[in-house]
Amino acid sequence: MKRQTLIKNAKIVNEGKIVEGDILIEDDFIKEIDDSISVKSADITVIDAEGNYVLPGMIDDQVHFREPGLTHKANIETESKAALAGGITSFIEMPNTNPQTTTVEKLEEKFAIAAETSYANYSFMFGGTNDNLDEILKVDPKTVAGLKLFLGSSTGNMLVDDPKVIEKIFSSTDMVISVHCEDEATIRENLAKYKEEYGDDIPMEKHPIIRSEEACYLSSSKAIELAKKTGARLHVFHLSTGKETSLFTNKTPLKDKKITAEVCIHHLWFSDEDYAKKGSHIKWNPAVKTAKDREQLLKALIDDRIDVIATDHAPHTLQEKSNPYTSAPSGGPLVQHALVALLEMHHQGKISIEKIVEKACHNPAILFNVEKRGYIREGYYADLVIVDVNSPWTVNKGNILYKCGWSPFEGNTFKSRVTHTFLNGQLVYNNFKVLNVKAAKRLTFNR
Repeated sequence: MKRQTLIKNAKIVNEGKIVEGDILIEDDFIKEIDDSISVKSADITVIDAEGNYVLPGMIDDQVHFREPGLTHKANIETESKAALAGGITSFIEMPNTNPQTTTVEKLEEKFAIAAETSYANYSFMFGGTNDNLDEILKVDPKTVAGLKLFLGSSTGNMLVDDPKVIEKIFSSTDMVISVHCEDEATIRENLAKYKEEYGDDIPMEKHPIIRSEEACYLSSSKAIELAKKTGARLHVFHLSTGKETSLFTNKTPLKDKKITAEVCIHHLWFSDEDYAKKGSHIKWNPAVKTAKDREQLLKALIDDRIDVIATDHAPHTLQEKSNPYTSAPSGGPLVQHALVALLEMHHQGKISIEKIVEKACHNPAILFNVEKRGYIREGYYADLVIVDVNSPWTVNKGNILYKCGWSPFEGNTFKSRVTHTFLNGQLVYNNFKVLNVKAAKRLTFNR
């Protein structure tokens, strides 16, 4: 017996257009999209979208779900549930866990955890270090999202700072190399100056001066130079400065670009004016910078110099976040609130819904060659999200699903909410409730 669901009266947002119509789901896939599809059997589940938007599920290419080893902060199960509530149906998780994902063996262990506990579709990045080129070369590019290098600061042994090694990695792999770019020497120098002045209790608003525009630009321009020299396929994570946007082009379609960029929600939402109120809750690396930077990042996103929107979801406990500047960790939770924050920016007239879908759904699928996801197309997996853009709700402790129990958006009222999330054809989230349905699959890549 085939499992069928019919979504009626939807505003379908896909490939730059909004079309009114119905979507028939059969088992895991989208079977039919049409103006009007009639109910042909009593066994079909009918969901009336009531004129609300239906979007492809977001593909978040940068999350830290903290498993293994840091599970007091978060784990794959809790954060993948929060992702579904936020309309994110697929995630790509980062390698700086404990132990780090820098051997094929550790990568397989992580896949085994996700197969057991993840509520959303999953894949991982493999981590590069100064001494694991042999392992990098063992990785099958069809089975993993790509390679992650910390060319700036990092946790543990994941800082890749040997120029010879970096060049060797860039020259040796066809995988997408995603990089965190901040110049460690510049940051160290800035930090020493403020430590001398304030000790450990440096005011939070100094964070974007310590992790400065210069530190970002120096590192990302260097990485781009090397990518051009070696022909590597480079993706620069979480741009945070207006200056860096000049390094990227919109002259080439994404599928043909060798060098791509991404911006994260927090760099589009907050600015250095927010440190006074939010303190360490908006302490990220790279740092949230000025309102002017925020404006320039949005502009580059709209004009296609920046290709992708992600979250860099990276939770820490409230206790950890309440430490003084030098020991308060960087990063915050975001997957549950990313889409509604973007829709809020739509309400503010900053970005169209079609553009949000392009940058958060279509483009990650193109960039990482994700198979049959990221679009609303017949024959594709039915990863779909229904959003009501006129149904306000306020973020508070009672409706936060992250294991860490807090959000930088607490107290914010969003005009839009996710009402339904479908994963591989099954309803997995409905009106503030993650359903106990395990429908997740490992992402596959068309390479």
